[in-house]
Amino acid sequence: MREEKNGRLPTAEGHEIAWKRIEGNGPTVVWLGGFHSDMAGTKAEFLAQWAREHGQSYIRFDYFGHGESSGDFANGTISRWRQDCLDILDQLIDGPVVLVGSSMGGWMASLLVQARPERIQGLVLIAPAPDFVTELMLPGFPAEAHEALARDGVWMKPSEYDDGPYPITKSFLDDGARWRVLEAPIAFEGPVRILHGGQDVDVPVAHGLRLMGTLTSADCIFHLIKSGDHRLSKPHELRQLQVALEDVLDACHEPR
Repeated sequence: MREEKNGRLPTAEGHEIAWKRIEGNGPTVVWLGGFHSDMAGTKAEFLAQWAREHGQSYIRFDYFGHGESSGDFANGTISRWRQDCLDILDQLIDGPVVLVGSSMGGWMASLLVQARPERIQGLVLIAPAPDFVTELMLPGFPAEAHEALARDGVWMKPSEYDDGPYPITKSFLDDGARWRVLEAPIAFEGPVRILHGGQDVDVPVAHGLRLMGTLTSADCIFHLIKSGDHRLSKPHELRQLQVALEDVLDACHEPR
């Protein structure tokens, strides 16, 4: 079984991106995590084990202010996390990649398709949340959130997934509005598999379907897991993730 190596990538912005990599066959599978998540989550760990067993090249990492990477989460923005993704692609990976993006990672994948179209062969998206700042987050803010943002420039958002609330800053919200991708077609012709939970209360199924309609790929399949929530981390859901990824990798090796 192949060893997973750890490292830290210094960036031009002065922070370090923590990463883990398994050497193997290409294309390299790249894990793109969610907002306020990290590379030690259930799905990322599951894919690491799968990659070790199948001899697949795989890399996962933490965005600025997430997990083992340096930086204060409160200073994070879509711009900064997008650049983290580009730094990983440009400096640590040779050749083509398949992106596996969860929640905000689906937004990052959409941005990378636009920034590095020649590198990306396929997409596996799990409850993808492109444009979530303007489309999902802001519309759901209570009055006290808008008051805190106007008064202090930051609101401490409660979370059911963490021990306590985390900061949402006005600068993060303003920056997120700059990177919207759902307003025009996203040019991508490779295979796409989207997994979405029917009980997802964080990212509605309709949002995932909207992204599907925006991607130009003809080989784009939407898998609805009726009982699934936003995390899609139960054993049968992880098996569906494996099936989707293997399907995309098989399609990448077929002549177009």
